[in-house]
Amino acid sequence: MLHTPMARRGMVSAPHHLAAQSGLAVLREGGNAVEAAIAAVATAGVVYPHMCGLGGDGYWLIAEPGRAPVSIDGAGAAAAAATTAFYAERGCAEIPRYGPLAAATVAGAVSAWQAALETSSRWGDALPLSRLFADAIHYARHGFAVTAAQAEAADRLGSRLATAPGYVETFAVDGIAPAAGAQMTIPALADTLERLALRGLDDFYRGGLGHYIGADLQRLGSPLVSEDLARHRSVRRRPLSLPLSCGTVYNTPPPTQGLAALMILGLFDRLGAARADGFDHLHRLVEATKQAFLVRNAHVTDPAYMAVHATTYLAAGPLDRLAAMIDRRKALPWPQGDEPGDTVWIGVIDGDGRAVSVNHSLASAFGSGVVLPQTGILWHNRASSFRLDAEDRNALLPGRKPRHTLCPALAVLNDGRIMAYGAMGGDGQPQTQAAIFTRHVLFGQPLQQAVTAPRWVLGRDWSGTASDLKLEARFDPALVAALRDAGHAVTEASAFDTLMGHAGAVLRRPSGLLEGAADPRGDGIVAAF
Repeated sequence: MLHTPMARRGMVSAPHHLAAQSGLAVLREGGNAVEAAIAAVATAGVVYPHMCGLGGDGYWLIAEPGRAPVSIDGAGAAAAAATTAFYAERGCAEIPRYGPLAAATVAGAVSAWQAALETSSRWGDALPLSRLFADAIHYARHGFAVTAAQAEAADRLGSRLATAPGYVETFAVDGIAPAAGAQMTIPALADTLERLALRGLDDFYRGGLGHYIGADLQRLGSPLVSEDLARHRSVRRRPLSLPLSCGTVYNTPPPTQGLAALMILGLFDRLGAARADGFDHLHRLVEATKQAFLVRNAHVTDPAYMAVHATTYLAAGPLDRLAAMIDRRKALPWPQGDEPGDTVWIGVIDGDGRAVSVNHSLASAFGSGVVLPQTGILWHNRASSFRLDAEDRNALLPGRKPRHTLCPALAVLNDGRIMAYGAMGGDGQPQTQAAIFTRHVLFGQPLQQAVTAPRWVLGRDWSGTASDLKLEARFDPALVAALRDAGHAVTEASAFDTLMGHAGAVLRRPSGLLEGAADPRGDGIVAAF
């Protein structure tokens, strides 16, 4: 007798509406929060191909009632052949951002899916991979509409990606960047997803698919080979946590910037502000960001190479000392550059109170631009964040993981609410998380308002590194003037600027009521049942 799982209540927030609907469909068929998140991410990897996919990395936070949250590190390490000598022999003073030499770290996203499914296996009947991938396979084979965001990224980066093997054949239309609304298919990617559904996710690393991937990468000139894939395993870690007056916030440990995201909230908790979106709110969050980024830049890397554990900087003493260094009226000069990056954040809460917060990324938009011919997989370029200087905090070494901007967030509040929230956008991720958390949790703004309201970002620019403070045009002019008077180098951005990233949140109240928010700067929705 066949068992048909009961439909499960739940909510999904995703930056593409088809991804959110894929996750919701899995919930309605009895799937749990992890399965819904995998379905949503798999679909996003097809219909939002410039942001994430099988050839990228992923970080997860998973929470369930009565248990401590779990963090999954689904990031790949540098190839065994990826040495400074390897790049010097090819005339590189730094690791290129695009092309086969940028495709030098293993893609760990698929391994994170496997670890997440293993974590949720005790929750009861599991849906097959063929169901979780069904929508993604359909869109890859039969077509999806190019979003404005994909079209803009393709137009902006087209000249730099044009020489990457497979990019033009896969993502251009008649050799030029597609217009928004153009229909696109990726049949080879559909075949790959079908193979994974049939043979299991481990096939990506230690099966026939891994051999095809390694052979393609090696033939195109990447230092990665199939043996590098075979050595890869995702890692389950204890998430970083920080108790605040309102509850406990969680984020992912190094090599991510989750430490910085928590430090910002810990510092602001000590500084306080009277109201949302006033001078004290923005100035103190920006100054807290600077202190957190200074710690991140000095210390965060692959945890195997860190001399001090990240939790050191979340202790009361260090946070008190850093908070005391912040001038509540004047800005600290900020000559630092930014960490670039694009990604997707997806959040799911199911009717049983289980919550997932996940970031998946290709690093830059379209990653390395390299599309593997036998599989249709677009490979990421996280390796380009390594430095070829042996003394650098993020120096390239074989088997080392690069520093990551990905940092999905989760909060368990004293009043019984649980909130999964996050964003995309390199250095903007912890800043946007802080904006959403403080607006909603500390100042009581409705969740959607907290996401929609005008945002800011220190650093981050499409054209290269930047150190200014960008504010969306919807802020009160008097606030902008006050920030300038305090010494902030303010630049005005457009009213709903995609430079601020796409954010989202889902929340469950003790009563079981679900709330969610999706970012109007993106192409997503909140889908619920």
